[in-house]
Amino acid sequence: MVIVYSKPACVQCTATYRALERHGIEYVVVDVTQNDAALEYISEDLGYFQAPVVLVDDNNHWSGFRPDLIDLLAKAMRSGVTA
Repeated sequence: MVIVYSKPACVQCTATYRALERHGIEYVVVDVTQNDAALEYISEDLGYFQAPVVLVDDNNHWSGFRPDLIDLLAKAMRSGVTA
């Protein structure tokens, strides 16, 4: 399951949701303004300071609206490979 770490009123977050939905990729949203542990995880452990942070797995994650990476993820998921 793809996790999107997000914050309210985030234009790049909304664009990310739409792109994921367009490709039929299921995801859950974690609001980092309401979840201190999630904010600490994406900033301290992953090193990101920009929303959204998209986490596919421990080795596949990125920050910001990245339609190129969403396209690659969709292709990988269609072929049965997610990492």
